[in-house]
Amino acid sequence: MSETILVTGAAGQLGQRVIHHLIETYKVAPGRIVAATRSPEKLSALADKGVVTRKADFDDAAGLEKAFAGIDRLLIISTDALDTPGKRLVQHKAAVAAAAKAGVKHIAYTSMPAPDDSLVVFAPDHLGSENAVKASGVAYTIFRNAWYHDNYLHAMPHNLQGGKWYTATGDGKIATISRDDCALAIAAALAAGASESITYTLTGTELLTNRQIAAAVSEASGKPLDVVDVTDEQLGQGIRGAGLPGFIADMLVSADANTRAGKFAIVTGDFAKLTGKQQQPLKDFFVAHKAALTAAG
Repeated sequence: MSETILVTGAAGQLGQRVIHHLIETYKVAPGRIVAATRSPEKLSALADKGVVTRKADFDDAAGLEKAFAGIDRLLIISTDALDTPGKRLVQHKAAVAAAAKAGVKHIAYTSMPAPDDSLVVFAPDHLGSENAVKASGVAYTIFRNAWYHDNYLHAMPHNLQGGKWYTATGDGKIATISRDDCALAIAAALAAGASESITYTLTGTELLTNRQIAAAVSEASGKPLDVVDVTDEQLGQGIRGAGLPGFIADMLVSADANTRAGKFAIVTGDFAKLTGKQQQPLKDFFVAHKAALTAAG
């Protein structure tokens, strides 16, 4: 295959891992990969490996068309513009339009599970972006990435210090997956060069309750962790009280509500279908990241 693959958000955590797996796992020649970001100077390590680097600013539509010139397969990694409602959707629509104008042959996009039936505040961004991709007339692959194992590393060290995890997920279950496993599956699909339009949902293999997750955290860290059930309002107040911005609090509360409602209780075999491997279980992820879990805050 001699297609050129462009990855947006190449300086971000998912983008870096996708490019890593394209080169190291699937042996795609670095010269066929274009890494794009707002600040290409951050990509010097990739440039040293022979990866082409370009500037791609999602707020600059004309610049995007130039960045996507000569690209066969484009991966649009959803942006982190979550502080302004609707901004991300505008950015994604601009990228899709620029890709179509530039003659890109296949668009891939990173979404979330079931964005059409979700309580998560940013779900409409993803649904609108998926619809824009589908309406472009360009062949597409949509990757609906489940909640990352990695997300637990933000608050769990603090929770472990106090021995309590305040959560509004109730009896809801969730099948999380590591960011690196999502990157592996995305890279597999990009490297395979399939031409049909398809949607994959990348999840873990087992549905877990907050008690089961807490037990896995406790076992990996060697520290006790009790689950304390709270309401959405109490959770939101606690997150704001910890000094986090309101939009972050709203996002985390909506994710807990989505879990509680059973809307994250999705398990698919798409990861294994794409990679031929088994994804890393959450408990193994916690063991591998014990140092981060037990770090003093």
